[in-house]
Amino acid sequence: MLTLALSKGRIFDETLPLLKAAGIEVTEDPDTSRKLILGTTQPDVRVVLVRATDVPTYVQHGGADVGVAGKDVLLEHVADAASGGGLYQPLDLRIARCRMSVAVRDDFDYAAAVKQGSRIRVATKYTHTARQHFADKGVHVDLIKLYGSMELAPLTGLADAIVDLVSTGSTLRANHLVEVERIMDISSRLVVNQAALKLKREPIRRLIDAITAAIG
Repeated sequence: MLTLALSKGRIFDETLPLLKAAGIEVTEDPDTSRKLILGTTQPDVRVVLVRATDVPTYVQHGGADVGVAGKDVLLEHVADAASGGGLYQPLDLRIARCRMSVAVRDDFDYAAAVKQGSRIRVATKYTHTARQHFADKGVHVDLIKLYGSMELAPLTGLADAIVDLVSTGSTLRANHLVEVERIMDISSRLVVNQAALKLKREPIRRLIDAITAAIG
């Protein structure tokens, strides 16, 4: 049995055509089913639904053989797991694309604050990535970890800036925030458990080859 870990939402939806190219179709709609383990048209392949941030953990510890996770999640996971923990990342799937950026209130002079060497407060759930980014710039920051509604932090005075994922920027504009710095481009990766790669080499290899062909 080959177990594939996916998270609901954009990643799930954009992974389906790639799986279809590999001859794998999920037999139930996760939006209408309450099941967390879904069958597929391949009797020896199943999909488990987990939180996006948990995908690398499931794959690393063998709860799944293969998974799809955003680069943002993987960077934080590797930083938390000292060694990067038994994860092989063979493919950039080029799906769920967005960017990780710094954003501030539209009336906050970010450039001046950075230039003057001010210590700024930054709210984010991507603490490792944010810490590295500002350290590379020589900017002193106090990091505040949040898990959602990031845009509220500058509006309530909790933080001067946020580090978050940006797609169209419409949510920022609606909350009178502006993107002031692009840290990196983000897309989703295929991740494979290194032990499974040895024990289930053939089915995993076929899956990787089929998805590679589908990506083009």
